Amino acid sequence: MPTSNNRVGERIRALRKTGKKGVAFLIDPDDTWPGDRFEKVMEKVGTYTPLIILVGGSLVQKENVSSVIDRIRAVSQSLPVLLFPGSVLQLAPNADGVLFISLISGRNPDLLIGQQVAAAPLLAASNLEILPTGYLLVDGGKISSVHYMSQSVPLPNDKPDLAVATALAGYFLGMQFMYLEAGSGAVNPVSSEIIRAVSSDVPCPLIVGGGIDSIDKAKAAWKAGADWVVIGNAAQKNPDFFVEVLHCLEVFNLSLNVN
Repeated sequence: MPTSNNRVGERIRALRKTGKKGVAFLIDPDDTWPGDRFEKVMEKVGTYTPLIILVGGSLVQKENVSSVIDRIRAVSQSLPVLLFPGSVLQLAPNADGVLFISLISGRNPDLLIGQQVAAAPLLAASNLEILPTGYLLVDGGKISSVHYMSQSVPLPNDKPDLAVATALAGYFLGMQFMYLEAGSGAVNPVSSEIIRAVSSDVPCPLIVGGGIDSIDKAKAAWKAGADWVVIGNAAQKNPDFFVEVLHCLEVFNLSLNVN
């Protein structure tokens, strides 16, 4: 069962209020981790804050979301775990909460509201914290899994006005968090121009992921206004890189001198 005493949504909002930054570690349940690498990575990251764990993906074929969360809990009881579901089939009761995502940048009705309708009764009967999230897919330079699975056209990476209008529409509809996504393994991450524009004009926490595979890219996203940067494939391929990002986060937050 969830063990986090603090509501995860408040943790995410807190960074927006203070100006400090965070990292989200995205774990795809279908990923294969050789040996005990998974546990070793979780042991390392458990000492860093602010950090949240996201579990999910565009195409999860194995029915092991709950077991992945159990592996996380076995190493760390304190790390907040949020579901990042690509469909209603990826819900699991042993997480702390769920990013209740609507793909507002696309026109696929199933991902705009269809999957959400199917999930709503299950979530109402659960103890999961619900985080209403507007999800914006941005062109990352190649066809990504989320692009293919959602059958939606990404937002241009050089049109900040279009991204702002889309995010504002989601905010006015009541979404409390925004997620800018360039896609797993993106050639180009979400541009600083788009991050800066959305962060400035949309008054809710901003999560940015996709293609962030270097320290410079993570820092660029934070500096542009991302409250949380998501690291996924790069961490799975190179756990040491992820630890470097977390160390950079500590230094970055200290440099802000924000109480």
